[in-house]
Amino acid sequence: MPEPTKKDETPNGQPEESVAPDSNGALPLPEISLEVSPPPEAVAEGQEPVETDGKQPEPAEPAEPEPVQAVVAQEPSPAENGSNQPQPVEVGVKEQAESSNTTEKGEGPCSPPPHDEDDAAATTPSPTPQPDDSVPLPEMGRKDSVWSLGDGQAPEDLDKPIDTPPRSTLLIESPQSASMAVGGDISFVAKVEAKDLLRKPTVKWFKGKWMDLASKTGKHLQLKETFDRQTKIHTFEMHIIKAKENYAGNYRCEVTYKDKFDSCSFDLEVKEAETGSQNIDIRSAFKRSSEGQEDAGELDFSGLLKHREPKQQDDAPDVDVWEILKNARPDQYEKIAFMYGITDLRGLLRRMKKIPKEEKKSEAFAKKLEPAYQVDKGGKIRLVVDLADPTVELKWYKNGQEIRPSPKYIFEHKGTQRIMVINNCSMNDDAAYSVAAGDEKCATELFVKELPVKIVKGIEPVKTTVNERIELECEVSEEGAQVKWMKNGVEVPTGVRSRYRVKSEGTKHFLVIDDASREDTGTYSLMASGGTSEAHVKVDLKPLKIYQDLQDMTVKLGQPLKLHCEIYPGNVPGRWYRNGQLIQPNDRITIIHRNKVHRLEIEASSLHDAGDYTFVPEGYSQSLSAKIHIIDPPRVHLDSLNFPDNMVTIVAGNKLRLEIPISGEPAPRVVWMKGERVILESGHRVRAETYGDQTSLTIDITEREDSGNYKIVLQNEAGEATASVKIKVVDIPDPPEAPLVPVVGGDWCSMTWEPPKYDGGSPILGYFIERKKKQSSRWMRLNFDLIKETSFEPKKMIEGVPYEVRIFAVNAIGVSKPSEPSKAFTPLAVTSEPTMLVVDDVTDTTVTVKWRPPETIGAAGLDGYIVEYCIEGANDWVVSNTELTEKTKYTITGLTPGSKILVRVRAINAAGASPPRTLQHSVLVKEVIEPPKIRVPRHLKQTYTRRVGEAVNLVVPFMGKPRPKVTWLKEGNPIEPTHVSIRNTDCDSIIFIRKAERSHSGKYEMTVQVENHVDTAIIDIQIVDLPGPPQCVTIEDVWGGNVALVWTPPKDNGNSPITGYTIQKADKKTMEWFTCIEHYHRTCITITELVVGNEYFFRMYSENMCGLSEAATQTKKSALIVKEGISPHDTAQHQYHAQPHSFTLPPTGMQMKTHEFNDRDFKEAPKFTQPLINTFAIAGYNATLNCSVRANPRPKVIWMKNKIAILDDPRYRMFSNQGVCTLEIRKPSPYDGGMYTCKAINDLGEAQVDCKLEVKGGFTFYELMQRGVPLHLIDKYMNEHKIVEQEK
Repeated sequence: MPEPTKKDETPNGQPEESVAPDSNGALPLPEISLEVSPPPEAVAEGQEPVETDGKQPEPAEPAEPEPVQAVVAQEPSPAENGSNQPQPVEVGVKEQAESSNTTEKGEGPCSPPPHDEDDAAATTPSPTPQPDDSVPLPEMGRKDSVWSLGDGQAPEDLDKPIDTPPRSTLLIESPQSASMAVGGDISFVAKVEAKDLLRKPTVKWFKGKWMDLASKTGKHLQLKETFDRQTKIHTFEMHIIKAKENYAGNYRCEVTYKDKFDSCSFDLEVKEAETGSQNIDIRSAFKRSSEGQEDAGELDFSGLLKHREPKQQDDAPDVDVWEILKNARPDQYEKIAFMYGITDLRGLLRRMKKIPKEEKKSEAFAKKLEPAYQVDKGGKIRLVVDLADPTVELKWYKNGQEIRPSPKYIFEHKGTQRIMVINNCSMNDDAAYSVAAGDEKCATELFVKELPVKIVKGIEPVKTTVNERIELECEVSEEGAQVKWMKNGVEVPTGVRSRYRVKSEGTKHFLVIDDASREDTGTYSLMASGGTSEAHVKVDLKPLKIYQDLQDMTVKLGQPLKLHCEIYPGNVPGRWYRNGQLIQPNDRITIIHRNKVHRLEIEASSLHDAGDYTFVPEGYSQSLSAKIHIIDPPRVHLDSLNFPDNMVTIVAGNKLRLEIPISGEPAPRVVWMKGERVILESGHRVRAETYGDQTSLTIDITEREDSGNYKIVLQNEAGEATASVKIKVVDIPDPPEAPLVPVVGGDWCSMTWEPPKYDGGSPILGYFIERKKKQSSRWMRLNFDLIKETSFEPKKMIEGVPYEVRIFAVNAIGVSKPSEPSKAFTPLAVTSEPTMLVVDDVTDTTVTVKWRPPETIGAAGLDGYIVEYCIEGANDWVVSNTELTEKTKYTITGLTPGSKILVRVRAINAAGASPPRTLQHSVLVKEVIEPPKIRVPRHLKQTYTRRVGEAVNLVVPFMGKPRPKVTWLKEGNPIEPTHVSIRNTDCDSIIFIRKAERSHSGKYEMTVQVENHVDTAIIDIQIVDLPGPPQCVTIEDVWGGNVALVWTPPKDNGNSPITGYTIQKADKKTMEWFTCIEHYHRTCITITELVVGNEYFFRMYSENMCGLSEAATQTKKSALIVKEGISPHDTAQHQYHAQPHSFTLPPTGMQMKTHEFNDRDFKEAPKFTQPLINTFAIAGYNATLNCSVRANPRPKVIWMKNKIAILDDPRYRMFSNQGVCTLEIRKPSPYDGGMYTCKAINDLGEAQVDCKLEVKGGFTFYELMQRGVPLHLIDKYMNEHKIVEQEK
């Protein structure tokens, strides 16, 4: 089909759209003015324009496949619909796509309104559209239902996931989707079960995605909450009252409780009332609600729009706008909408699209003209129509003017066909044509396609010089053709003031340039519709002639500089350059151009004026050049260094870079010299460098040898200059020699040293001293303030550890390296004097002394002791031991009886002898009698118990002088050496039994005698063994499931009290023994819970501290457990035959008597089964007092000291476990001695036991004061201690 290219006007002067023919011939309504117009191909092929954004829109809900149809407006028939209300036609996929795309382009409900009224009048408004109720909800889909309200989120946001907490089941009843009529009421209910909830859950109602309905409550929306305490159910209700059309859409209910979340979505459809179109006020239906109206801001976004005052409604007569719109052309819709105050133009257009349009069948034409035709220029076209009535008069029109037959227009008749032939079509024939048959018309458009203009003769290239005339010629195929002249792709201007002139002669076209210049060089082209021709035009300059060239010059600094040249042509300007940089005239530089002469003058030359000068004539590639040299004598600028006397001081080891400014033109040659040696630039450590306007001397690591005078020599063609610089390298001093350590003490030493030979060029400020242990590598500094002298005395050294010391010298530069370490030395000191020197024994010819080691021994250790003595009154000390003794006890022999001597002891080590320790009083050489005293160990003061077969080894110390005589007796009889071994020494006696037997048990009496003095002690030894079995175990009685047993204690208790019994039972059938009870203390028991019908034997073990007896005593007879209610005769007869050893039951017919037992009363008053024992304790060592008590109920135990109760004293700890009472005295002192009492009290009575505690090894008065003992207790203790000493 021909492609339309333009549009003309219809005969009535109004534009008419070019559209493709539809199946019913109806023209579709145009799209909204903001939409993009479809391409011509789509219109020609009969397709509906569809806006896309790069992706294919999808319908919201699946539907049955339907043919894609263009949306047409169809006028309903009153007979069919019964009213003039517009009815929707079928909406295909394309309409849904259009609706979705239009919304995505910003034409939806969230589009902002115009900013002011001028904008609203000048542009197409984008009001909030009202809901489209003509399309059913299922057909519109989810997105349409949400978007049609003007609330909620945009369609593109619906596809995005909503970030919500994890879903959990909270709702037991969810609100369901529903539909209602406009003005009706509806309620939605959500229920939450609260059995597992501690508090009320949070419920929110939303419309769309984000609109919280809690802020919209009012007369149209109410939220209600109730709670049923019986069913534990929360009920949440949302009531919508007098619903409006814009209340339709998607709603959501969200329930939140702590970390649980649940939600439910539901839809509300609000249907419009079924009323005729004559009852609809279209002007109010398509107006946006404003703030002043009654329902503004309710469930829509109108409250968010710009606030405007409501307009007063004019009392104009009612006008049927629908009829006006139906009869108007589509391009007049917008004008009519504004005329009648309709602001929702988009909603109006969508509603107009859905109005069905009645198809009128043509009565005159059987076949109408095609919508458009196309023909080439100069060609022929036939326009054909088919008449239904051949007799109808037919007229043809062109742009509304009737066409008359002519050679141009030829009319033909073929049956019912009427044909108009247009010959030799030209551009004037491109117009709108129509044919009228009676009152009916049909129209079409004719498009004439013009033939291209071709190039017959192209443009020829041109080469010329400036100021010449250029004329370009081109010939085309058609006379009067439209062409364009281009230069380098840009159209050539042909205005009045343009340098270019264009003219044409028939098919020839010319471009003329009268006065050519170099800017006219380029590619010129002529463009026609059928081709292009181009050619290159080149404009060159006239040849340049040089009459006088520039000359090279050498100028001294400060002298004037003049450059001169002559060229032809003379009117050519030029530019001066120095080293490629353009020179601009100023106060110092003058540029002159007179005819052929060009001059450059500089009043006073400077170093910057040297370089390559170039003169470039404008427009020419040739140039004139010369070199200018500015010379200046060399100079060294030492003043800028600011060094006094030109002397530079540097610390050795640092890098020295001495930069000295120099000047001279040309750059002078620089030579650095130290003495006669020249410093080269290629030197490794010391090198000289020259660059630019300075020279430098670099010494990477300065050394002492670098000190001296350095000479600088500068030379160039203008002269020579010299200068000298002094460099002084200072360094740290040399290390001193190794120090000497002449004197060494216990923790100190004395050291001296000599100053270093070289002080580094700076005076010595002082010294640092360090020391270290010989075996260590870590040095420790001893002084942080410099020492001016050359001697020092280190202290606080560890005795016995070898040390080394070293010295550092310090000057203003730094610290020297360390000196060599001194020879290793070890601080040593003699020990302190021995301590606690006392006389241990005295005989007629000997004196024995003993002492304790020195308190301070030192690192030199202790080699031994020297014991010396002298006669009282003399001062001649005699060494008693020729060799050192390592023991702390020594006996001086060979003394004269009756003499008095003084004794002293010295400790000896590698450092020498310690100060002596001397006895305070002289010693009379005469033996002293000491009464004997047996010191019985604590564990032997009680009964000493051992098992049979174990060894017995007892050591009993004693005292007495001269050596006491020791005797042992058992039960008053001498001990047989074959049974018990006894060994006696000077200070103890040992009794040893290799394998104890029960016969060894008894009381052993030890007697110690010194002359007439005697001391005795009794030791009780008990050898225990396993007990024998109990005697005579009998069955006392049998009743129910119980058996009463009685027995007598064993004949042999194993020399130890019986602690309990173990009773076992065995069924006669299996004879497997089972323990009934253990550790039973009494001699009678009742065994209960026996199985009825079984026959039992019993046996019993006795138990003491060694364990159970080896054998057990068994009952001779068995006990049969009889079930209650069985005839005694039957039982007795059965038992007699089956159990001959059982008890004999009563005669037949007698009833068994059930014995009544009274519960034993176990209550008893407290009774101590083990009393307290008098105890000796050692001061500083914990002591315990033990006793045992029996009572029921459990008694209260009170400990007392000297009849005073012990309460909350941290030095005492009291325990009570299974009747054993213990009192622990922590680190007792002598004043802790006294009478201790344990008292037990319960409801039945009380009992108490006493013991005496004696604490030995007392304290001094000073020690008691340090411990914080009160003075009255100290006084009491000291008095008691004196009494005890006197008794001894």
